[in-house]
Amino acid sequence: MFNYYRKEIEWAGRQLILETGKIARQADGAVMVTYGETVVLCTAVGDRTLKAGQDFFPLTVNYQEKTYAVGKIPGGFFKREGRPSEHETLVSRLIDRPLRPLFPEGFYNEVQVTATVLTHDMENDPGIAALVGCSAALTLSGIPFFGPVGAARVGFKDGALILNPTLSQMKESDLDLVVAGTSEGVLMVESEASELSEEVMLDAVTFGHSGFKPVLEAIIDLAEHAAKEPWSLPEENTEIQTLRQKIDDIGRASIAEAYHEKQKQIRYEKLKNVRETIAEQLIALELDAVAAQPLIKDLEANVVRTSILETGKRIDGRDLVTVRPITPEVGLLPRVHGSALFTRGETQALVVTTLGTPQDEQIIDALEGECRTNFLLHYNFPPFSVGECGRVGSPGRREIGHGKLAWRAIHPLMPDRKEFPYTVRVVSEITESNGSSSMASVCGGSLSLMDAGVPLKRPVAGIAMGLIKEGEKFAILSDILGDEDHLGDMDFKVAGTTHGVTALQMDIKITSITPEIMKQALEQARVGRMHILGEMARAITETRSTVSAYAPRITTIKIPREKIRDVIGSGGKVIREIVEYSGAKIDIDDDGTVTVASTSEEQTYKALDRISGIVADPELGKIYEGRVVKTAEFGAFVNFLGTRDGLVHISELARGRVGRTTDVVKEGDMVKVKIVGFDDRGKVKLSMRVVDQVTGEDITVLVGEKPARGGTPREGEAPIV
Repeated sequence: MFNYYRKEIEWAGRQLILETGKIARQADGAVMVTYGETVVLCTAVGDRTLKAGQDFFPLTVNYQEKTYAVGKIPGGFFKREGRPSEHETLVSRLIDRPLRPLFPEGFYNEVQVTATVLTHDMENDPGIAALVGCSAALTLSGIPFFGPVGAARVGFKDGALILNPTLSQMKESDLDLVVAGTSEGVLMVESEASELSEEVMLDAVTFGHSGFKPVLEAIIDLAEHAAKEPWSLPEENTEIQTLRQKIDDIGRASIAEAYHEKQKQIRYEKLKNVRETIAEQLIALELDAVAAQPLIKDLEANVVRTSILETGKRIDGRDLVTVRPITPEVGLLPRVHGSALFTRGETQALVVTTLGTPQDEQIIDALEGECRTNFLLHYNFPPFSVGECGRVGSPGRREIGHGKLAWRAIHPLMPDRKEFPYTVRVVSEITESNGSSSMASVCGGSLSLMDAGVPLKRPVAGIAMGLIKEGEKFAILSDILGDEDHLGDMDFKVAGTTHGVTALQMDIKITSITPEIMKQALEQARVGRMHILGEMARAITETRSTVSAYAPRITTIKIPREKIRDVIGSGGKVIREIVEYSGAKIDIDDDGTVTVASTSEEQTYKALDRISGIVADPELGKIYEGRVVKTAEFGAFVNFLGTRDGLVHISELARGRVGRTTDVVKEGDMVKVKIVGFDDRGKVKLSMRVVDQVTGEDITVLVGEKPARGGTPREGEAPIV
C-alpha cells in the first residue's frame, strides 16, 4: 500500500531519520523528519499551470507549531491554534531564504512549502529539522529545484564550537548561529553573538557548513530511491532571444544614463520614462511589450552590475567601500523617554525608547514553555518611506524579520535585569528608505537607548554589504543602496561594537559564495562599522546618567523569602492596600526581590515604608511611632511597625497612676512607644511612659524602672512619681 523509504544517519550525536511515502502522499513531496524525538512533517506542492501574466516567483513557506507536540491545549476561548506567532514567522523566513535562490530563473509557477511540528522533545530544535525536511521534500517532488539544501545550528562556549547544540546548551552559549547552503557553499546565515570576532564568526559558518554535509548526502540517497520525475521546463525560444536583443539595442544607453542620477526619486522617474519609451517602440515594431517587462528588468540589472565591475563606481558615484553621509541626532522628542534620528544617505530611522515596569514584560507562550522578555524592539515600514501609497496595518513578515535582526544586534549589550530593572521597548519608525533600514534601526536604537539612560555596555552599529559577481570577477559593496540590494547577489548585514560582532545575517541570490568572499566582506564590514560608530559619537558618547523625568522611578529591595506572604497578604489584600495607599506599582519575585515603580519619590517612599514595616523585626529597646488602634481597660493596642501591633499596659501609659486608658489615649492617636519586652507567645510589650511624647527621646533613666508591687526604687534610680 505504501511506497515507503527511510534514511537514517547519526548527526551531531543524535539520530536523524528521513521518511517518505507513508504520510501526505498527495503532496508533490512529503518527508517526515525525526531528530532525537522531535518530529516535523514537511511537504512541497507546486502548481503545474502558470498563471497568465505572472512575472514573479510566488513561493510560500509556512512553518507551524502544534501545541499537541508538547502535550498542551491552546489557551484562549477557541482552544485551537490561531495566527502565526512571531517565532513561527521568523522560522518561515529562515526556511524561505536558502530555498528561494535555488529555483530556476524565469520559473514563475506557484510553490507552497509547509512544515508542521508534530512532536517536540524540548531539546532538539524543530526549526533545523523543518529546514532540512523542506529541502528534502522539494528534492523529491520533481519541482524544478537546484538543491538539496542542508542546515545546522552552531553554538560557541569556552572557545569551542558546538554543532546543533541542545536547547539547554544554547542557554549557556555565546553564539546562536544558523547556517544553510548546498555542498558548493553557504546560502544563508542568521546569528546573534556576544561580541565575537570576525574570525570566530567565519569559523562558525565554515564549521556549520561542514557539519551539515552528511545531511545533504542523506537527502540525495533518499532521492535516488523516492524522487519523482522532474518537471520539464520550456526553453527560451528564438522570439524571446530576439526580443531581448531588441530591448538591449533600444534601451541600454538610456538606462545607463538614468542610473547616473544620484537621487533616488529622480532616478526612478527617469527609469519609468525609459521603460515606457521602450514599450512604445516595441509596440511600434509589433513586438510583445508585456513579455518584455522582465527582460527590461534583466537589462537594468546587467547595466548596473557591469558598470560596477568595470569602473568600481556605484549608482550614487561612491567607490566600493565608502559609507554614505551620516547625521545622528538624539533627544528630538519631548516627554518620550529617549529618542534618536539616524540618517544615512536616503535611509532614515526615527527611533523611540520607552521605559516600563516589570509588569510590562512580554509573556511568550512557546512550545518550550512560558517565558518573559524585558527587551522589545519593533520595526515599522510605512509606505511613505519609499514615496508610495500602500496599506498600513499589522506588521508583515518583513517587519517582523527586520525587527528581530535589530533586536539580536542590540540584545547582547543590554544590562542585566538586576542592574537595570526596567522593561525596555524600542520602536523604529522608518521615515525614509533606500537600503538597509534594519541597520539604521540598530544605529538609531543604540542612540535612543543611550538617550533614555539605558546603560548599554557599548554603542552598537550595523552595516549592509552587497556583492556583484560575474564568473571569477566580483566586487563587494559597503553600505548598499536599495537598487544594489535588488540587483546584486548578496545581502550581508553585520552589526556589532568596537569589541566584536553581535549579529550577522546573510542572504545569497546565487548558488553560493566562497569563504574568501565572506572573509573579505566581514573585514570590509568591520571597517565600515568602526566609521559609523565614530559618526554616531558626534551625537552622544555615553549613556545619560539619569533616566527621563517622565520615566517611572524603579527601586529594588530584597526581603526575606519567608516574609513574602506577609507583604502579599491573604488573597493579595495587603499588597493591594499598599498600591492603593502609595500609588506605586509593586512586583515581588520568588527570591524576595521587591521592585517598586512610581512617578515620584513620595510614592516610592510611602510604598517602601509600608513594606519595610511589614518585613522588619521589632527590636528590643527601640523607639517607634505608631497609631492607637484599640483601647481596653488594661491598656492600649498600638500599630507601630507595618501591620504589627503591641500592647501598652495601662501601667506603661504615663508616669504615675492611670485610672482609665482613655484618660491618656484614644483610638487614632499617634504616640511614641518603646519596646520593653516580649511575652511567652512573642507578643510585643510597649511603653509610652519611658518616651518623651514630644521629642521622642528615651527618658528611661529619668523615669526609672517601675518596681515590682510593694517594692522600692533601686539604688541610684529616681523615685516613681
